[in-house]
Amino acid sequence: MASSVRVRFAPSPTGFLHIGGLRTALYNYLFARHHGGTFILRIEDTDQARFVEDAEQDIIRSLEWSGIRIDEGPLHGGNYGPYRQSERKTFYQKAVEKLLAEGNAYYAFDTQEEIEVMRERLKASGNPSPAYDSITRQSMKNSLTLPQEEVERRLAEREPYVIRLKVPRRETIQFEDLIRGVVTFETKGLDDQVLLKSDGLPTYHLANVVDDHEMEITHVIRGEEWLSSAPKHILLYQYLGWKPPQMAHLPLIMSPSGGKLSKRKAEIEGIPVNTRDYIDQEYEPEALVNFLAYLGWSPGDDSEIHSLDELCQLFTLDRVSKGGAVFNHKKLLWYNEHYLREKSDDELYTRVLGLAAEKQIPGFDAEVLKNIIPLLKERVSKADDILEMGGFFFSDPEHYDAEALKKWSDETPDLIRAYKAAIEPLHEAEFSADKLKASLEETVAAQNVGMGKLMMPLRVCVSGQGFGPDLFPSLELLGREKVLHRLDLALSRLSGPGAS
Repeated sequence: MASSVRVRFAPSPTGFLHIGGLRTALYNYLFARHHGGTFILRIEDTDQARFVEDAEQDIIRSLEWSGIRIDEGPLHGGNYGPYRQSERKTFYQKAVEKLLAEGNAYYAFDTQEEIEVMRERLKASGNPSPAYDSITRQSMKNSLTLPQEEVERRLAEREPYVIRLKVPRRETIQFEDLIRGVVTFETKGLDDQVLLKSDGLPTYHLANVVDDHEMEITHVIRGEEWLSSAPKHILLYQYLGWKPPQMAHLPLIMSPSGGKLSKRKAEIEGIPVNTRDYIDQEYEPEALVNFLAYLGWSPGDDSEIHSLDELCQLFTLDRVSKGGAVFNHKKLLWYNEHYLREKSDDELYTRVLGLAAEKQIPGFDAEVLKNIIPLLKERVSKADDILEMGGFFFSDPEHYDAEALKKWSDETPDLIRAYKAAIEPLHEAEFSADKLKASLEETVAAQNVGMGKLMMPLRVCVSGQGFGPDLFPSLELLGREKVLHRLDLALSRLSGPGAS
């Protein structure tokens, strides 16, 4: 394929960038880079009623964090601007004039109340989903039913109107989708889509088609939810005398519990919804990108780990699935753990140091942090888990894990006291992981119990947790004074089974 490939990611600034939107942007980017083409960011901001302040900045920040480099866009310039639809009104007006002049669009003066009356009337007569279409338009107030003089009078008096697409009543629209193959629609199922709203701004459908043509977009790669809009777009290309770009509609992202991954379902499943959530929760961008790339695509082999550059080389649309892809959060964490392990200790230290400053960790010690990163790096899923799992290195535990305390029995306090007596004679210089482990082995042997009878309670005493980094290196790092103090503290607090 020639290097003239031009694709666009065209979000609306009506909210922060959804994880599904990031996947769409990623697939467009991978396709562009694979073919040596251009990736364009276009902001579709014609829905002023739903406009969200800072949404555009959030979109750009999210793409840049993910490693997706924008070639043309609102902040990046380019020869096909402006790149915000609110700044491109003259393009849409010119297209509308052509559609009106050639009878492929018309003025509609109906109020919202009148349209609602029409719908209720049709519902009452047995039509479950009435629409403003090739049949119902004949009974409405528009330039197809009103005398020309009245249309001109209404326009002269600035009466509110919209401009609608005149969809033919009985036609078959067919196009080749690069993922789904031949797709066919009958126009009898389409409404006369509003093209220009009463505020003079275009709807998505008109602006989308005009901008894709004017920006010389060669491939439209978007979510499956836009597939039903494709026939309207094909009609507009036909009426405007333009060649449509090639289209590819991506599979839905599905919830683990079934159905589309909506915001509500994602919240129930504990899945972060917006890209900014992944940034704020310290996910690795490489992990999210790798995970999203495989959410509906595969390279055709058993490989799973690929950098963004490698994904650009591998990505082709023929390997994108038609069926929905289930969002597996555990798999995302698996990716995150992989990329976290690849970070150097120094890199993680600098990053977690910044997090600690934000969180104001009680008793925080930067030197201690430097030492615990190698202990915790292999055991956490995300960078901020280091502070959560390693919090006991900085301050005494305030609570003891209830699940872990189920292994605390009547004999546990005596075992703890026996171990304390074994390590108390050790000087600070002797307080090493090897000697601490040897002392535990000697204690359980002398008490004639298994290792597990002492190890879990010992961990709970010093950390408050039933899990964490290797116990004996942790004890060494805590030091003699803290370990002995915490054993005494736990013995004073925990008196019986299940106590806390």
